[in-house]
Amino acid sequence: MLDPKLIKENPQAIQEMLKSRNIKFDLDGLIISDKQRREFILKTDELRKMKNQVALEISQKKKAGEDATKILDDMKNISKELSNLESSQDEIEKKYTQLAFTVPNLLHKSVPIGKDGSSNKEIKKWGEIPKFDFKVKDHIDISEKLELVDLERAAKVAGSRFYYLKNDLVRLNQALIHYALDFLAEKNYLLIQPPYMINHQSMEGAVITDDFEEVIYKIEEEDLYMIGTSEHAMAAMHSNEIIEGKDLPLRYAGVSPCFRKEAGAHGRDQKGIFRVHQFDKIEQFVFTRPEDSWGEHERMLAIVEEFYQKLEIPFRVMLLSSGDMGKISAKTYDIEAWMAGQNAYREIVSCSNCLDFQARRLKIRYREKTNEETKYVHTLNSTLIATSRVLVSIMENFQNKDGHIAIPRVLQKYFGRDTI
Repeated sequence: MLDPKLIKENPQAIQEMLKSRNIKFDLDGLIISDKQRREFILKTDELRKMKNQVALEISQKKKAGEDATKILDDMKNISKELSNLESSQDEIEKKYTQLAFTVPNLLHKSVPIGKDGSSNKEIKKWGEIPKFDFKVKDHIDISEKLELVDLERAAKVAGSRFYYLKNDLVRLNQALIHYALDFLAEKNYLLIQPPYMINHQSMEGAVITDDFEEVIYKIEEEDLYMIGTSEHAMAAMHSNEIIEGKDLPLRYAGVSPCFRKEAGAHGRDQKGIFRVHQFDKIEQFVFTRPEDSWGEHERMLAIVEEFYQKLEIPFRVMLLSSGDMGKISAKTYDIEAWMAGQNAYREIVSCSNCLDFQARRLKIRYREKTNEETKYVHTLNSTLIATSRVLVSIMENFQNKDGHIAIPRVLQKYFGRDTI
């Protein structure tokens, strides 16, 4: 959520952000409810002070043996008025909180303004697009021929957009996970395997839940959600905590399955394993000081670039426009890998700086010294690898004329061979 001071002192900045993001939001309702709750806070504080003063006077009169009938009536009236005021205040606080928890984050000045992905800005490209002297197949045809994926039986037992990985693709999936964990451990990330389900309070702190109802799976009759990414669980890991400044930055590498409804996808993405309901992912998540967060953002991006360079997968880095970004992010880079079978770049990484947006929702602060004023940390997240999409890229980019798949050199020691 945004700093409440911003709502009071600079609502124009919020209005400009909403316009840039092309989002309709009841800003007037937020401003009015914020003003009303501040007024209620003052009124209830005044009444509580009055109640305490009257209670003291009652005590003094009783000790002196004086008649306290009138002042006891005053106490009843004050208590009744305070109760009514607190009830109204609770209603206003609920309205304010609901709106404050759904307003998007402010945008960094470098973010391109646009309604959709057509306004995204290409930052750089790396690698040469592979050339083939034979008809290129996509991963669906390749996996069928080599018996690497079974979609039909998965649909039978779980529905569409699920899959069985088979044979060497299971080994390659595990090779990617092991390599990614080793890679981040060398970058001094602490490895984390989080809970795969988290409660509503934690999920609401990590995301704007209204936007994720069509994305995240809810466990019926329980206060639990399946995580769409380990980011959710890692963001909430330090909720309601004060971190010592000497421990920052905290850099975590989360490994987990991810569960997503993926509503709205269409076309060829409905087939194969590119856009699915369940996949394995390694995620970077960082807690840092505010003054270090932009440098940390670029560091995370550089780490991802190095990772895909070592995998020899051509990619491009895109700076997302205001209309194509997630609401909790102030700035997001996507990395899109080349998919030879689709003759296109497709998204495989999202790298975002959320500033103090999540930290305020989750009440995560830090302090440099004991008894020093606390401040909110900044949080950042970045995919390192969503294995199903990288499996697609490897199958398509490393396919051979004889129908086999070459294994990227850095994976060969984990996979055990150089081809599938």
